[in-house]
Amino acid sequence: MMFAELSKVMDYVTEDVTYLDSLHLNITNKKTKSNQDKTTGFLQQLYDFDLTKPSFRAFKYFWHVVEERDKPVLTLLYAIGRDYLLAESYPVIATTNHGDKVTIEKLEETIDSYHPKRYTDNTKRSLAQNIASSWKQAGFITGKVKNIRTQPDIGYATIAFAFLMAYLNGERGDFILTSIWSKAMCLGENQLRELASEAAKRDLLQYQYAGNITSISFTNLLKQLDIDGI
Repeated sequence: MMFAELSKVMDYVTEDVTYLDSLHLNITNKKTKSNQDKTTGFLQQLYDFDLTKPSFRAFKYFWHVVEERDKPVLTLLYAIGRDYLLAESYPVIATTNHGDKVTIEKLEETIDSYHPKRYTDNTKRSLAQNIASSWKQAGFITGKVKNIRTQPDIGYATIAFAFLMAYLNGERGDFILTSIWSKAMCLGENQLRELASEAAKRDLLQYQYAGNITSISFTNLLKQLDIDGI
């Protein structure tokens, strides 16, 4: 997920300096040109930094809206929409009880179940370790060695972003609550709905739930972000 490096890029950009400019200025402080190029390549591949695309435009907006503590989860949610291996790993996190160990072997098994015989054992281990690192950076795993399952605090603005990602990808109503972005936060339905109500009070979305019918929309926010045609 490279949260530390991404944070430097997101916080450095000004009206006169673009995201790509900041990458070439080596604001991630890599000591060699090789490491700088590698970091730049990974960040561009995972986050794109293309403001013509609604998803990144929304990510930029919420980066400056959420609490500092929420930015790692926000980043994870955006990355999930662009990294299928990370997206496929969420059931491992969701089904591990708090306080139990999230094993690299379980993540390897998940990779193998989706992509049988596609990766060598060494590559699969490396991918599983990177996936675990991403969940750890977002606060769902703690510990340098033991990888203990934990749960970060998640604010209403992060919920709004998760719902918006689902909305931009064509989900509506209850399907937003069961989307990969909502599931990845590992919260119960009641928690999701409570936080959605809080987000609606702050005009980050429009939310109604009555008679088992869920309505979620982003009319005001999409207009503010100049996103149309959804």
